[in-house]
Amino acid sequence: MRVRLAVVVLLVALLPRPISGQFRDELRVGVAAIPGVLDPAGALAGPLPFIARQVFETLVQFREGTSDVEPALATQWAVSRDGLTWTFTLRSGVQFHDGTPLTAALVVASFERQFFPDHPLRPNPNEVWPRLLRGLPGVVKEVRAPNVRTVQIQLTQPYAPLLTALAHPGLSIILPAPGEAETIRWLGTGPYRFGEVATGRIVLEAHPGYWGGAPSVKRIVFVEVAGDDQAEAEINARTLDLWLPPRAPRRTDGALSVPGWEVGLLAMQTEKDPFSRKKVRQAVAAALDPALLALAVEGVAIPLQSFLPPGVWGRREGSPILTADPEGARRLLADAGFPQGMSAKLLIREGAGILDQARIAEAMRLALNAAGITLTIRSELPAVASQLAQYGEHELVLTEARVEGGDPQLFLYPLSTSEAAVRGPAAVNLSFYRNQRLDDLLIRASQLGFRPERLRLYQRAQAILADELPWIPLYVRLHWAVARADVRNLRLHPSGFHRLDRVELAWSPSRFFR
Repeated sequence: MRVRLAVVVLLVALLPRPISGQFRDELRVGVAAIPGVLDPAGALAGPLPFIARQVFETLVQFREGTSDVEPALATQWAVSRDGLTWTFTLRSGVQFHDGTPLTAALVVASFERQFFPDHPLRPNPNEVWPRLLRGLPGVVKEVRAPNVRTVQIQLTQPYAPLLTALAHPGLSIILPAPGEAETIRWLGTGPYRFGEVATGRIVLEAHPGYWGGAPSVKRIVFVEVAGDDQAEAEINARTLDLWLPPRAPRRTDGALSVPGWEVGLLAMQTEKDPFSRKKVRQAVAAALDPALLALAVEGVAIPLQSFLPPGVWGRREGSPILTADPEGARRLLADAGFPQGMSAKLLIREGAGILDQARIAEAMRLALNAAGITLTIRSELPAVASQLAQYGEHELVLTEARVEGGDPQLFLYPLSTSEAAVRGPAAVNLSFYRNQRLDDLLIRASQLGFRPERLRLYQRAQAILADELPWIPLYVRLHWAVARADVRNLRLHPSGFHRLDRVELAWSPSRFFR
């Protein structure tokens, strides 16, 4: 034993000393942009809610890999028989970052600043609440605190998507505190608290009193990264551990991705012939080739064969929607009265962004041409294309929509029902499809607090859409990350609001020595 101990001591003594500053207990994360305002209620997607997810918490939170929810600041919840009152029981022992205990009254105050448009601490912009809760004040009538650990949300009408929506970081519970120069800073209850905040850089420090236990990494440093070249250089220089690029990175070592909740779709104007004919719409879906679409969206998205993307509860699995079957498409066209084929016009947005609609349109043109559908592509500036589509001045249009808040209602309802099929700037249903049976199903699904029954109704609604095909899902965008080899336990979430408190930095000689 003495000999072994002496050998160990000798080996330790002979190890080279780490370079000054090489040993660290922090995770350095590169993002495309550092938000200038750190109010979580100001954005539905992007770096702001992702960073906010580390600092602030919600009453419920998304489960790993899905939009199903689990307890967070609330440990229990129930809905009244009439669906108008949701009651949440708060977790005990939770403190804000300054040590203030979490109470129901503080939860009410946090919601009220978004609920009242003239509130002195209202978010600017106030984007999340109106989008998730049907306007401002929307479906919420009142938020109250019957006692110190109970929060009640009173609604004007039954609204089952409330529970899923409450997991969005934009509806986090925050505590205002005095900042520098008479400003307001926001305190949360999450595993990290704000340390340094500067242009292009945000430092988070571990919250020692966090109810969920100390996070593995004591500091997270977010920095703005311009693109592949800078990220590659900083990862190689060990000054960056994790990078979250907007598209597939050039570096494949350590890259991982997960399908998100932003869907690209083809809307067909069902008020106009020939797309008022169901078999014509079915022919388009039969002709489209997912392999060609995959090439067109490579690195940014993947083809989607369902009406909800992976990771959204309520998704219906079944027969593929895009079948690359030109002969089957020709038969459908003949049944619809076009035995010699037909022509169609596709409206797209001009300009090559992260995802180029012109490439998608060309992939569609090739596939449809093989089925006897001649496609003419019309490219307009984004504002012009949106206006034309919202006033129904199109036959086919490429567009995108996001499963806001992770709830199927907030995606299927606006895209598919009569309420959003009114021409004008408020139009969301760009197929202008109207089906009273589908309307009734989705309205009923929004009113039921019993999840299994909601699931059954959404399955039926998607079956109707798969048959009627007023719009066709084409692709779902990806969330990407590139991590150094010593970053462990990183799990991407389809919402884009990835948790970093579970990430570990494994011991590696390269982290200590050169």
